[in-house]
Amino acid sequence: MTSDLPAWSRIARSVLGTPYPWAPGHLVLGPDDTSVVPHERHPAFSGALDWHSSVHMQWSLVTLLSRYAASLPEAERAAATALLDERLTPANVAVEVAYLRERPGFERPYGWAWAAQLVAATHDPGGRWAAALAPLGDLVAELVPGWLARQAYPVRHGKHQNDAFALLLLLDAYAPDRLDRPEVVTACRDAALGWFADDGSAPTDHEPGGTDFLSPALTEALLMTRVLPPEEVRPWLARVLPGLGEGRHTSLLATPTVLDPTDGQGAHLLGLALSRAWALRGLAGWVPDAAADRLRAAADEQEGAVLVAITDGDFMATHWLVSFALLARGALERP
Repeated sequence: MTSDLPAWSRIARSVLGTPYPWAPGHLVLGPDDTSVVPHERHPAFSGALDWHSSVHMQWSLVTLLSRYAASLPEAERAAATALLDERLTPANVAVEVAYLRERPGFERPYGWAWAAQLVAATHDPGGRWAAALAPLGDLVAELVPGWLARQAYPVRHGKHQNDAFALLLLLDAYAPDRLDRPEVVTACRDAALGWFADDGSAPTDHEPGGTDFLSPALTEALLMTRVLPPEEVRPWLARVLPGLGEGRHTSLLATPTVLDPTDGQGAHLLGLALSRAWALRGLAGWVPDAAADRLRAAADEQEGAVLVAITDGDFMATHWLVSFALLARGALERP
C-alpha cells in the first residue's frame, strides 16, 4: 500500500529530529569522557531515542527515496534528502567511525548490521552519501569476522542481540551485488551453519517473550533459507519447524497482544508483528501451497494490526517501526 509511504517518511524525519529522550548506551572510558549530548557525541546518528534506531530510520529514508520515490511527494523527497545531507557528511561519519573504533563492542551486533545496511543502501560510486559512509562500512566489515571467531554460541532471544537477525542483515549488505565483501559473507555463512544447521525442533510454544521484537524461531529459519543449499532448506524446516502453517507452531501466526504500547519494552511486540510478517512471507515459498497461504494470511493480519502505530503511536513505537514495516514490505528483496 503505497499510500502509507509519505507518512512513513514524515514520521522518520520527525523522530530523527527529536533529540530527547535519548538512550546513549555510552561506555565511559575515563573521567573526561562523560558527555552524552546527542548531537555532539553522535553527529550523524542521534535522535530517534538511540544510536541503532537513528541508523535504521535513516536507512528507512534512503530506502523510501531509492525504492519508493515515485510514491513520495516532491516536497517530501526534498525534505528527506535535506535531512540525510545534513547528517551523512564525511566529518560527521568520521566522528562515528572513531567512536566505534575506540569502543569496538558498541552496538554489536544489531547496530553493526543496520549500519552495514545503511551503507549498502547508499552504495553508489560517486554518490555523496556513499562516499561519506564508506569508512563505516569498512570498519564494520573489519570487525565482523573477528567477533564471530570469538563467539562460541549464538544469542537466540528475540531482542537486539539476536545473532540470526544480525547475520541476515550482514549477509545481505555485504553480498556480491551490494558491498561485495566476500570475507564478511564467508564468516557470516560459516557462523550461521555452525550455530544453527544441526538444530532440532524449535520450542515455539515459548514464543513470544514479553519484550520480543523478533521471533527466534522464524528469524533463524529465514536465515537458513539464505545459507543452506536449496535442496537442504525443506528438510531443515521439516525438522526445526515441522508442520509450519499446517496446524503446528500456531503461536507464531497469532498477532501479539500489546497491553501498553507506551512502554518501550511493551512496544517491542508491535515490531514483533512486523518482523514476523517479514519472516512468514519469506518462508512461504518453502512450504506446501496451502500452508504458504496460511503464512501469508497471518503475515497480512499481523502487519495490518500495527499499521496505525507506525505513525500515530507513542514515540516508543514511532521511533523505530518504519524500518520493520519496510522489511515486512520486502525492502531487502532485490527489485
